[in-house]
Amino acid sequence: MYHKQFRESWFASAQSCREENSEAFAGQQAADSSSVYIFDEASAVPDKIHEVAEGGLATGEPFFFMFGNPTRSSGAFHRATFGVARNRWTVRSIDSRTCSFSNKALIEEWRQDRGEDSDFFRVRVLGLPPQAGDANFIDMVRIREAQKREVAVLDDQPLIAGVDLAWGGEDWNVVRFRRGKDARSIPPIRIPGAQTRDAAVMVVKLADLLRNGVNEQKVHTMFIDSAGISGAVASRLWDLGFSSRVAEINFGADSPDEKYKNQRAYMWGELKDWLLTGAIDDNPRLESDLAAPGYSLDNRVRIQLESKDEMKKRGLDSPDDADALALTFARHVAPENPAGRYKPPYIYLGNKFDWMAL
Repeated sequence: MYHKQFRESWFASAQSCREENSEAFAGQQAADSSSVYIFDEASAVPDKIHEVAEGGLATGEPFFFMFGNPTRSSGAFHRATFGVARNRWTVRSIDSRTCSFSNKALIEEWRQDRGEDSDFFRVRVLGLPPQAGDANFIDMVRIREAQKREVAVLDDQPLIAGVDLAWGGEDWNVVRFRRGKDARSIPPIRIPGAQTRDAAVMVVKLADLLRNGVNEQKVHTMFIDSAGISGAVASRLWDLGFSSRVAEINFGADSPDEKYKNQRAYMWGELKDWLLTGAIDDNPRLESDLAAPGYSLDNRVRIQLESKDEMKKRGLDSPDDADALALTFARHVAPENPAGRYKPPYIYLGNKFDWMAL
């Protein structure tokens, strides 16, 4: 296809994606030209083709579109949609059941025959990648059940915020909220790391949360990751009068439970257990974050979680949303005692306290 008046400079060329044909994807180099790439069945397109095509994005006002079912949990398409490069793309993961032209009867047969948690249904209907492998710390069945589960929250259960901060760069600042078994009702706050290289930006946002709450609910306790800019942020929040409600959490600190190597593994372990009864939002970003890290056992048979650096070597993004949710399990937070609520006296009976019957 070409423009009749500009045949040499305004055209569309259909190409196969064979690796030996990679140079056919080289973009135009003229400063006044713009390349447009449209990749279909993008999961099957080799990384070499993506690499050469990206070279054509340096001039003009280029566009790059990728379409397809996420049949693989690796490769350039997976990195762009669910992995380390997803922050640089506008991603749409489409559930075929929501499309007006899809065959709803056939999809329902697939659901009944194969199940919603099957890789076939995830890839071909839900637009999600295959489930995590055996080496991953949190299994997809646990995640999917938590997405569908309905839970109740008691009035005295405190609202806890977990804050995973980015130190500039490609990672995100994420704040996630949890009350008891409910981590769904209040949506997360997500801010690009590039916008918060100045720690004062996050101080203002977090102080506003602590001062005014969210959805007319007071934030009882805020746990902040102590890495990067977090030290300055937490210190400033303490200076502003929130010292009793803000706690720094060192991911690398010793675990309070001897079966985990460090604090991060402990929090993820608590989160994993909680997912058996808790409720989370049905969000592809959180889902892929929760399923992403692998784990291993150290020489003392303690569970250690795969590091973010190790994940990025595998083409996976930093699990910012999941880390923020895991931070809400950093310490046990007791139920609140609303002002004015009657507290009966208690007496000491040898080795325990007991409430006095009046």
